[in-house]
Amino acid sequence: MSRKAIEAKKPVERVAPTSMRLDKFLKVSRIIKRRSVANDACSTGHITINGKEGKPGADVRPGDILGIRFGESYNEYEIVSVSEHAQKQDAAEMYRLVKK
Repeated sequence: MSRKAIEAKKPVERVAPTSMRLDKFLKVSRIIKRRSVANDACSTGHITINGKEGKPGADVRPGDILGIRFGESYNEYEIVSVSEHAQKQDAAEMYRLVKK
């Protein structure tokens, strides 16, 4: 058996991400339903990360505080975990509402 064949049979180790793009986190966690809407919200200054303006490509990590302003409503969320994919019922476990 060749070396390439042996390497191909080895299991791939998946490591949980420690950070994620802001727009992707908002979509995966279902705080915002569509990534394009999350991207627009970030670009127009409606989202802050730890008190600073959040750009769509900014990295977020567990422990960060997101401030989200839509119209008259302002909410703050603490990021509890990041995950590439989340089932609908598990998405709410990715964050905790800090201030409504």
